[in-house]
Order: sequence, then structure tokens, then C-alpha cells
Amino acid sequence: MKGLAGGYSVEVLEGGVTLRDVLEERALVEKSAFMVADLGALMRQHARWQSAVPRLQPYFPLKCNRSPAVLEVLASLGLGFVCTSKAEVNLALEHGVSPDHIMLSGVCKQLALIKSAARNHVRLLVCENQAELSKISRVHPHAKLLLQLTTDAHAAETSVAFGASLKSCRHLLEAAKGLGVQVVGVAFHVPTSCQDPQEAYRHALLDARCVFDMGEELGFHMNILDIGGADFQLQQVESAVSPLLDAYFPVQSGVHVLAQPASFYVASAFSLAVNVIAKEAAPGEHKEFLYHMSEGVYGPFAIKLLGNAIAAPSVHKHTLCGEEALFPSSLWGPSLDQLDQVVERCLLPELSVSDWLLFSNMGTCGLAPPHVYYAVAAADWYHMQEAGVLLDCATKTLTVV
Repeated sequence: MKGLAGGYSVEVLEGGVTLRDVLEERALVEKSAFMVADLGALMRQHARWQSAVPRLQPYFPLKCNRSPAVLEVLASLGLGFVCTSKAEVNLALEHGVSPDHIMLSGVCKQLALIKSAARNHVRLLVCENQAELSKISRVHPHAKLLLQLTTDAHAAETSVAFGASLKSCRHLLEAAKGLGVQVVGVAFHVPTSCQDPQEAYRHALLDARCVFDMGEELGFHMNILDIGGADFQLQQVESAVSPLLDAYFPVQSGVHVLAQPASFYVASAFSLAVNVIAKEAAPGEHKEFLYHMSEGVYGPFAIKLLGNAIAAPSVHKHTLCGEEALFPSSLWGPSLDQLDQVVERCLLPELSVSDWLLFSNMGTCGLAPPHVYYAVAAADWYHMQEAGVLLDCATKTLTVV
């Protein structure tokens, strides 16, 4: 597989060296925010996925994490990829991903994007309305469409229409038939914040079954079901989804079931280090501090704006003072924007400007993360080689001196 221009390197950790050691070593020399990615975590999460839900073919949404090493590891493990832009499609193709393993998603796709998909033989597209169907039929007549079906759970959480209603699917299927466009299945999404996921999936899968039946009546070969879920909780899939799939789309039906686990694969693999750039003592009789960090919600902490909580960090201080008292603290980004609060309240030792804060589970930090150092434990590295994972990178070994 091809790497990005300039490539990247992977540090193989031996002799007791840990990811924490790498983070702390880099914190001694770095002057701006950086990340450390544990590629072995990707392998371990994939093993968990295969063990728990082997029937579900994972498709990774590239908007979640575009790191070249992540893409190459997941592609080598056989994952597909969900793309929403020309840049993402090109990135996947440049790293050797087959067009057959790319799904083009998005509510309203530009004609240039659909034309690019057609030129690159990316045929699996998601469609949810008549306007999209008309565009696709004009510039990509050989596309294979998944009808994006709305769900009650999603409708309850937003006033913006998302997906086609069950009532409108008959019209879309008939229109596709008239235009000569091939429909091969259904896609839907149930939000992870749904209060009753089992009932939400039951309704969604029952609706999907109805659309499959309608499509087959019209002569379409319906054989792909995408159950979505960019923030998959594996326990939720096992308990809520698998029994329902057996009921509505049993294995003998021949339907290929796709899912979109994003944070499941990458969240735990990445740790972020940011430094303290300003410090204030909060007013009041009790000792409290407000710290500004080098990055905020308009950078790698953008997931906070989407309602995701950021866990309190651990601390790397340039001057170690042994056991220290902990004080209520709030953590802010570098802007003066009131939205730029990363952690509302946590307990930390008193920090100084230039100290580092280390945040775990940051693999979904966005499209433009800080510089990433890739690392992998020696045992995981050997397992990757045995599994046929191919990386276009330089490697060096780190050991305890």
C-alpha cells in the first residue's frame, strides 16, 4: 500500500517500554500538541469485533480519523470505508483500498463527487431522496444504491429530516426502476443516545425488511443492509441487534450486513498531549484554578461541541514534586470563546505554564489532528505481521536503556 507523501514511522516498543513512556519522552522535547497512537489497539478491537459479531462487516467512516496508519491497518484487516468527499475517496484509493470496499455516503452529494465515484468505479452509494436519485441516474448509471431509511429514534432527536420515510420508499424504488438505477439494499442509523435501542432497532429492521420486500417485488436484487452506528457499543450490538437480524434477515437469506464502527476501533488507540499556556486563580475563598491549553474545541477537542464529554487528563510536569494536593480546576482552549471549555471541572495538582496534560481516548478528534507518533508493542507488531497487515512506513525499536 502507498503511504502519504513523506510517509510516517512506527516505533516498536520492547523491553518494558510503554505508550506512557513515549508520551512522557515526547513531552520533554515537543513545543506544541501531539498525539501518540497505539496501532496494537486497532488489532485488539478488531479481534473483539470478530469474536462478538462475526456476521457484521465493518465499514470505517473516514471522517472520524484519516490517519494513514489507521487506514492501512484497517484496510489490511479487511474493513470497508465510508467516504463523504472526494478527498476521502482519493485517500482510500491511494492506500490501496478496492473501490468495491468503499461506500459513498452523505445526504446531498455534489455532482462532481458522484462523477468522481463513477470514474473510480466506486459503485456503492447511499441515497435518500428523489433529487439525489435523479443526479445519480444522470452521471453514475452503474451505481448500486442503498436507500437511507429514517428511524423513529433519529426523528425523535432532531427536527431536520434524515433519510426517507417508509411511505416514500415505494415511490423511490419505482423511480429508480424507471431510471434504470440499481437498488441493492437499505441503510439506517440509530443514535447511540437512544433510550431504548432494542425497540429502535426492532422498528428499523422491520421497516428495512418491508423495503427489501418492496424492492424484490419490483425486480431488484436486495442483498445489502447497512445498520450504521458510528459510535457502536459492542454490548448493544450483541444484545439488541444480533437476535433481531436472525429474525428479519437470517443468514440463509444471503443478505450482507454492514455496520459502521468508528470510535469503537480508534478511540482508545490515540492519546493527546497538550501544554498549559496560561493560568488563573478562580475568585473565591477556596483555591481553584482555570487553565488555558494550547488546543481547544476548535481543534482536536471538537468532539466536545458534538455533546461528547472529555475525561479529565493525567499530568506530566516538568518539575516532579512527589505527592501533591489536588485542587478543583477547569480546562479551556486558547480562545476567549465561552464555548471553548474542554473540561468543566476536575481535580488536578497545581500546574505551571508549560506543564503537559495527557488525554486518553482521543482517536476521534477530527480531520486535522496534531502531529501523530505511531507506536506498537513488540508482541502486537509480530501479530500484525502474522495477520498480513502491511504498512508503508519506517520502523525503529525503542527499549529501556
